[in-house]
Amino acid sequence: MRASRSRGAAALTGAALVVASVAVAVPIGAGPAAASSSTTITLYNGQHEQTTDTLVSAFERQTGITVKVRSDDEDVLANQVAEEGSNTPADVIYTENSAPLEFLQEKGLLGPVARSTLAAVPSQYNSPRGDWVGVSARVSVLVYNPGIVPASRLPTSIMDLASPKWRGKLGIAPGETDFQPLVTSIERSRGHAAAVRWLQAIKANAASHTYPDNETLTAMVNQGQVGLGVINQYYWYRSVDENGKASTHSAIAYFAPRDPGYVLDVSGAAVLRSTTQRAAAQRLVAFLVSAAGEQILAHSKSYEYPLGSGVSTAQALRPFDTLQPTPLTVSQIGDGQGAVALLREVQLL
Repeated sequence: MRASRSRGAAALTGAALVVASVAVAVPIGAGPAAASSSTTITLYNGQHEQTTDTLVSAFERQTGITVKVRSDDEDVLANQVAEEGSNTPADVIYTENSAPLEFLQEKGLLGPVARSTLAAVPSQYNSPRGDWVGVSARVSVLVYNPGIVPASRLPTSIMDLASPKWRGKLGIAPGETDFQPLVTSIERSRGHAAAVRWLQAIKANAASHTYPDNETLTAMVNQGQVGLGVINQYYWYRSVDENGKASTHSAIAYFAPRDPGYVLDVSGAAVLRSTTQRAAAQRLVAFLVSAAGEQILAHSKSYEYPLGSGVSTAQALRPFDTLQPTPLTVSQIGDGQGAVALLREVQLL
């Protein structure tokens, strides 16, 4: 659903400054294995393009390895890798969410990530099988327009959005891959029947406000076209950065601790099992979670939480260690296919 749009409208100018200022900690010969500086690898990129471009530029300067980037929706790229199989030109895949990586892992298309790379990230954010590594995280929040829905009237649970009082005020972007973990979380915590009822209710409540992506949903809330919706927090911060505080007429709010709508989403990277450039591919994945790579994320306007090498965000986000998301593991989020089936069952896909 995102092939035709920019992945985050705000230019990552802050990240560009950091690339110039962050000290490179990993020498060219370091990492799981050395690779020739004349090596070229291909990255299938399902992350926001500005984020990836900044990281790739820094990696190329550090190593001399050339990275050819192909960007598209993460689900499109995962399905393409599945179709291409061992003939895929991709050496590395980098996604916004863990589900596409779990999907490829289940098909046996990912190779093991180097142990030293996995060790840079707390284990709960990596594949339990070691086939992909977590790079950054975001958390789901309510975005709302105070002129339509005052903060005092906001729901504290995502389940409350099924109430008829939100009819005409709720906006949704069900085609977003970011939406799938929410559905999975509700099904796991409330059961299949309750998840179907909730989806049917929000479909009715958002009948005139169903959007193709979270950028559009965020913009419509800010413009007062709709009252509230559920997004990952970084879309709102990027919108503020792009439009300026004076033109921002929306805000975000967090669900109650451990609510099924309070989901932590992990962005990750993996090496394709079929790669013929394994050393270089491993080095790129290692760079993403290294102090150098994570510092770029920390200072960039991607507004994500770095997960590797003990790096914390430099942006004015709610501190990562104070977040209280639902205890949903990457294994429980799975490959997203159950959520897709539910969305199709109620004809939201």
